[in-house]
Amino acid sequence: MRVLIATDAWHPQVCGVVRTLTSLAKTARALGVTMEFLTPDGFPSVPLPTYNSLRIALPNRRAIARRIQQAAPDAIHVTTEGPIGRAVRAYCLRRDLPFTTSFTTLFPEYIAARAPIPLSWSYAVLRRFHAPATVTMVATQSLRAMLERRGFGHLGIWTRGVDTDLFRPDNAIALDLPRPIFMTAGRVAVEKNIEAFLALDLPGSKVVIGDGPDRPVLESCYPSAVFVGFKFGIELAEALSSVDVLVFPSRTDTFGLVLLEAMASGVPIVASDLPSFVDVLGAPEDEQRLGEVFAVGDHRALARAVLRVLDRPNSLRAARARQTARNYDWSTVGATVLAIYRAVLAAVPTGRTGSVVG
Repeated sequence: MRVLIATDAWHPQVCGVVRTLTSLAKTARALGVTMEFLTPDGFPSVPLPTYNSLRIALPNRRAIARRIQQAAPDAIHVTTEGPIGRAVRAYCLRRDLPFTTSFTTLFPEYIAARAPIPLSWSYAVLRRFHAPATVTMVATQSLRAMLERRGFGHLGIWTRGVDTDLFRPDNAIALDLPRPIFMTAGRVAVEKNIEAFLALDLPGSKVVIGDGPDRPVLESCYPSAVFVGFKFGIELAEALSSVDVLVFPSRTDTFGLVLLEAMASGVPIVASDLPSFVDVLGAPEDEQRLGEVFAVGDHRALARAVLRVLDRPNSLRAARARQTARNYDWSTVGATVLAIYRAVLAAVPTGRTGSVVG
């Protein structure tokens, strides 16, 4: 089977979508499936408003059609709702071809953090975008339930994975910083809510892994925090396993790969109470929860959660968290996603099977 993935997010951009797609492609190869990507590469682009280091591709209809036809895929998946995703969606609709989509980011909340646009308006736009898809894949059951309440249909689960051979507790290295060490990781932008973490009155040290448009201002406002930029592979695994607490206060993520990476590394976690994070870590009333969650916008609750997780014995929770992380093996994730593609192809009417461009 050949699968074409359309995505507006691609290298050198660093984000959960790119990391997920890269890992999924490796898994697909091991399962005998070829994945190709239709990305912004080769198209003119313009800077994303409020985030000049990211660029928006400007694809044209003929080039999109040519790339799809050259790939000759059996299945088409649209990962993002940007210009690339919209152009591929339009191609499929013009030809009455089945396609699947992903809901990967809480874009209405992302937009609301930058402009006074009602969430209902943004969700209405996304609902129309995903409505023609045979299946719209989401990361967790809570996200699925939330989207169903907002009128989305044909939802399926595509969770995320982690490399537990790379992310592990024994990767810890000595960090020349006062303990305890609190870390956050991700894009340094307003929707990640990093300032809520930096503003906390905590003992020890704060470390930020990542980069983004808000970094210069936050570095100036919080000179005691240590900004180290992006880290990848073993460097990220070593840094993550060497800290005392991961704090992830994002307001827009639909999963948060770093949560799984911290769990595999045996590191305590504090995260915002987004439904998907609760799915991964456990609800506040769950005594077996793998991390603490706090109400977004409640800085006092965030501070209490950080100190609470720091005070608790970690050995049992760390072992349980690592065991849970093993359930998110990329090969299992890949097999689930590929099963959805095969089900979609099996439902295509007779005479339209085979290459979708045939």
